[in-house]
Amino acid sequence: MTDLARSLANISQAEAGPKRKRLALVASKGTLDAAYPPLILATTAASLGWEVGIYFTFYGLDILHKDRYQKLKMASLANPAGPIRLPNLIGAIPGATAAATKVMKRWMKRSRMPDVTEFIEMAQGLDVTFFACATTMGVMGVEEGDLIAGCDIAGAARFLDYAADADVQLFV
Repeated sequence: MTDLARSLANISQAEAGPKRKRLALVASKGTLDAAYPPLILATTAASLGWEVGIYFTFYGLDILHKDRYQKLKMASLANPAGPIRLPNLIGAIPGATAAATKVMKRWMKRSRMPDVTEFIEMAQGLDVTFFACATTMGVMGVEEGDLIAGCDIAGAARFLDYAADADVQLFV
């Protein structure tokens, strides 16, 4: 690169201002307790002026599914850190998942945390990009019409390009 080209590039960069930070998240789990971390991180980063994209893959697609996102559950079975700390055998009893879900929702409400629906709306209002994994959609039989409005259907290669330019990449 010539000195003139380098100078012009520097001037162009200075006129554009500082580069926005970018956060790339992968959400692969579709339980109530797994929905909160990517949504909290995304809305926080977006509130700080960051560009944010969440790639929803495998069961993480449930967070974007019209018929599922308001019905996410919190399993007590095989979840020793869950809100109801019981031996696995008791977690297998009918009603244990419903009880754990109820406790988790109560905790969030008592802490004045938005519910999943409110977090989704906040994230969309902050221009967080929701990438729905095209491959997983095909594997799981999820159609574009099954997703909430505003999702961007993307393959892994497209998200990897997005994530490659991110300052922070997280698998949550």
